[in-house]
Amino acid sequence: MTQTLRDVMTTDLVACPSSASLAEAAQLMRDKDIGTVLVTTDGTLRGIVTDRDLVVRCLAEAADPSTAVGNVFSGELVTAQADDSVESAVELMRSRALRRLPVVDGDQAVGIVSLGDLAREREPQSVLADISAAPANG
Repeated sequence: MTQTLRDVMTTDLVACPSSASLAEAAQLMRDKDIGTVLVTTDGTLRGIVTDRDLVVRCLAEAADPSTAVGNVFSGELVTAQADDSVESAVELMRSRALRRLPVVDGDQAVGIVSLGDLAREREPQSVLADISAAPANG
């Protein structure tokens, strides 16, 4: 039986409005122990901002921490539908060099799939699966 993204996605989503500051997004990441925050406008998913975005696009460029995340989130938003197959998500992530893929139902975010989620599902004995399953460094 083919698995869908609904079967493997993380559903505990953290989002902030596009008007939230970089500092607020970073604080959400710290407080929730996550590396990705979804960016919304009027409740509609518009993009994602990652810990890497904050470092490479913001900190390294001496961006003002009060800058809105809507000005820096990852470029073109690529999403998948909750009922898409895991295989199609793997191919999409491979072809677009994505580490994280928001999962939507219509225009509403319902989950997110990471490389680690897919590794745990498809190759549970892999090093990436082991790392992804390990508790966070406190």
